[in-house]
Amino acid sequence: MQSGSIVTSKFKPAWWLADPHSQTLWQYLFRRKINIELIPERLELPDGDFVDIRWTTKTTGPLVAVFHGLEGDITSPYSNAIMSYIHSLGWRAVFMHFRSCSGEMNRLERSYHSGDTDDIRYLIQVLQTRYPNIPIATVGYSLGGNALLKYLGEPGAASQIVASVAVSVPYLLHDSAISLSKGISRFYQWRLVRLLQEKIRRKFIGKNSSININNLHKLNTFYKFDENITAPLHGFKSANEYYLKSSSKQYLSKIQVPTLLLHARNDPFMSFAAIPKAEDLSNSVILELSDKGGHVGFVGGIVPWKAEYWLEKRITDFLKIYNS
Repeated sequence: MQSGSIVTSKFKPAWWLADPHSQTLWQYLFRRKINIELIPERLELPDGDFVDIRWTTKTTGPLVAVFHGLEGDITSPYSNAIMSYIHSLGWRAVFMHFRSCSGEMNRLERSYHSGDTDDIRYLIQVLQTRYPNIPIATVGYSLGGNALLKYLGEPGAASQIVASVAVSVPYLLHDSAISLSKGISRFYQWRLVRLLQEKIRRKFIGKNSSININNLHKLNTFYKFDENITAPLHGFKSANEYYLKSSSKQYLSKIQVPTLLLHARNDPFMSFAAIPKAEDLSNSVILELSDKGGHVGFVGGIVPWKAEYWLEKRITDFLKIYNS
């Protein structure tokens, strides 16, 4: 298949957010939440588990399915922002919490992971059945973007999606685990691994477990956690096998859906070497690179009290081309 293209982003970072970490953290510290009415639904899954989804109130127009990052949820700044922005355009949006991310633990021992495409596939099938004549687009952030790209590269996805956008994807999971164990990026690892540890503790209170959780506090890196928790819970022999099979980079050449990848070269969640090259992409995929932007950051503006959030407009501008 012919290679895709790599283009230079028009994003201009705010002068006071020049480094990757300030770009990454700004929204979590300072972005105001937008109040928007959302309709909850529990989607029962074929294996007896469930995921909780949230709908905007629009009942007409194109439909966009949104997938969050590791330990994200509907209250994450990027989640709230994209759902609100899609609603303001007169489209409708549905947000899927990965298993156990909506505030209630899922029923089965297994949870979710970076390469888990079954629930994405099932949601898309449900949407297509309910709305057979409505164009369906998809947006994924970080972990959710990795799983989305893997899904798009798997057989059968092309006929179900009209367009897709993936933001700040960890294309090589092993690379990301290494990058997050170095320098200031260890802060993100510390924070996210603590959330994962606490979730496992809650999940198995008063329950028998097929995995050893007695030394959970010692699993303080992504690699240790994935080796001892993620891999065995989800049928992988090791963290390395999990990373190898779940990384999205190997699926990019198989994607047949018009897809935009938004990425910053200074993303602190991965190395520059993990960023795909043109030969990694199918001719349906465009990789839009900016020098700065951090991880799911991309904050611009002239002054701090009037910060401009670039992602929502860029995502929907791309989807507009196909949502008709």
